[in-house]
Amino acid sequence: MTAHTLGLTALAMLAFAANSLLCRLALHDDSIDAASFGALRLAAGALTLVAVLRLRSATATATAVRPDWRGATLLFAYVACFSFAYRSLTAGTGALILFGAVQLTMFGAGLRSGERFSAAAWAGFALAVAGLLYLVAPGVAAPSPRGAALMAAAGVAWGGYSLRGRGAGDPLAATAGNFLRATPMALVLGLVLGLVFADQWHASPSGAALAVASGAISSGLGYVVWYAAIPGLTALRAATVQLSVPPLAAAGGVLLLSEAMSMRLLQASVAILGGVAVVLLSRSLAARPRANTPAS
Repeated sequence: MTAHTLGLTALAMLAFAANSLLCRLALHDDSIDAASFGALRLAAGALTLVAVLRLRSATATATAVRPDWRGATLLFAYVACFSFAYRSLTAGTGALILFGAVQLTMFGAGLRSGERFSAAAWAGFALAVAGLLYLVAPGVAAPSPRGAALMAAAGVAWGGYSLRGRGAGDPLAATAGNFLRATPMALVLGLVLGLVFADQWHASPSGAALAVASGAISSGLGYVVWYAAIPGLTALRAATVQLSVPPLAAAGGVLLLSEAMSMRLLQASVAILGGVAVVLLSRSLAARPRANTPAS
């Protein structure tokens, strides 16, 4: 991994961690309902990305991008499940479940594409998965089953969406298009739920501001940076590096939201991050001999 890719990846991970904190803060204070949060997040992200595209067009030529309704649907599914899951999960727990599901999705995609992993990489992956299973196992400190299931679904959707983004010729234009197409889906969901559960449909100025910040900064610009980093990452590395987000989200939850750092969350985080370190180290060591081999 080059220094440029490393820097882009770190910046994207900080943005994704901020998403968890902004969403949890808005829903924890009940300043906005989950459907409205998701709709505003997508709309703000779309407007921001379109603005960035217009600024870029003065110095670069945009590549024509075919509409990707599947990608837009995956983005909508991720945002919707993410928002509703954080009604009952802490920032750190939600982030761990989310990125654990992303890990499994992208790892499976790597296997299907023909990637082969060393024994050390498999061991690291197994350790990370074990940490995730321990986190959601039944017990006094176990997270809400409904919240955990929704966040796992969000992770699968995000994993699929991230993989589709790897093949985008113009990631910025593709992301803008997906946000634009996903926004009406979220608006329809919010309208339907608002009609069925009118008493739960609300949005204060502070809640709306948090949703807009999540969409414009953490989501919109975060995805731009992430897709710029992905070409320099293998499917396995792209999956595992995202697991650096949960401890960032957990630390932010403790410092900013006064959330408790349970022993279960701490132990699961250590297991997952330990697995990530093993996987990344094994992949790095395996790449060194090949780097010194002349091309045929």
